[in-house]
Amino acid sequence: MVRFMATTTTVIHRHLRQHIRTFVNARVKWVRDPYLDKAVEKEKNLKPLLSLKNLILSHHSKSLPLRTISPLKPQLNLPTIALKFIQNYPFIFKTFRPPVPLSTLHVKLTPNALSLHNDETLFLSLSHYRKDLAHRLAKLLMLTRAKRLPFYVIERFKFDLGLPHDYLLSFLPEYPDYFQICQMGFKDSDGREVFGLELVKWREDLAVSVTEKRVKREDFGGRKRVHIRFSMNLPRGFDLVKKVRNWVEEWQNLPYISPYEDAFHLAPNSDQAEKWTVGVIHELLSLLVSKKTERENIYCLGDYLGFGIRFRKALVHHPGIFYLSNKIRTHTIVLREAFNKNILVEKHPLMRMRYKYISLMNRVLRRGIPINAGAVRYRKRLASLKGGKRKENEKRMRQVKSVEN
Repeated sequence: MVRFMATTTTVIHRHLRQHIRTFVNARVKWVRDPYLDKAVEKEKNLKPLLSLKNLILSHHSKSLPLRTISPLKPQLNLPTIALKFIQNYPFIFKTFRPPVPLSTLHVKLTPNALSLHNDETLFLSLSHYRKDLAHRLAKLLMLTRAKRLPFYVIERFKFDLGLPHDYLLSFLPEYPDYFQICQMGFKDSDGREVFGLELVKWREDLAVSVTEKRVKREDFGGRKRVHIRFSMNLPRGFDLVKKVRNWVEEWQNLPYISPYEDAFHLAPNSDQAEKWTVGVIHELLSLLVSKKTERENIYCLGDYLGFGIRFRKALVHHPGIFYLSNKIRTHTIVLREAFNKNILVEKHPLMRMRYKYISLMNRVLRRGIPINAGAVRYRKRLASLKGGKRKENEKRMRQVKSVEN
């Protein structure tokens, strides 16, 4: 349950109208969205699988002993023991024993997976992809006041941004006019200096949010929009009480402040500050190739930027903009407007590549014949439903017979 405000008080602050929350008594329940849950669940185990794939291919023989992989289960974030994980994906990984006496079990990629990896490597080397990645990474840094972030925060978004696993060596040196490594000016819990990534200079051409671009496209006639509203899509079964609907409508009509502006001068508890906070999270999710990320990643960034609890409140106050999924053993924040049911509206080319890995992951062997795992699950579900219906009919027949007797 999320508590919403029922009344507001208007004040003037730096020429911006602000609505200060004064009373909270309306509750909004969390409603599951099966389509967005499916979009999240679709990528189950994709990240650890790609991490393991990259680890194997980093070895000169393009294979690794299983005993080398097993201790790395926590670092790779494998959901189960290494051997079982590998056996779950027979169209990605292949186990074998080298032709050496007393050799241990080794793991390598299948020809299909290796071919897909080569296609991925070729795509990641394309200049237009790398330029797009540089722009999105630069915009992430521009969301901060200091134009820099510690590497421990960037690491959390590395997969969602589409950064290469070895981006420090294979990507950053290509863009010395964009990025430079810097000291953050503080130390970690072990007393070591914290390093991060800094934007060399502010890039005004990139300081336009996705929301502002959308409005410009809609207002192609040249009319300037006074109020920029966020796209909202409430799931079936979600019903806002009237006072909350009124509050949301009033909140939507507040002036839009770009996430690339510094609006920390606003009163933290004001509606205007919350609209800016929502804009920052919205832009962050828009920069990610999958338009979603783990909730803890957003919390980590918010804590570093000084938003603190404001990020947490913004995520739960606006279920029509953000969706929280609790699938795949974690909590994932999804940008609603980026999906049509469970399908990405605009697929980033890297996501198309990842969906090819998912297609291979979903193929399994049954009696030596390759089939789609999703089809197997569907048939099992259908059989269980039919079995349940049969049992129900048998129960009814017994009841009829007992009455007749």
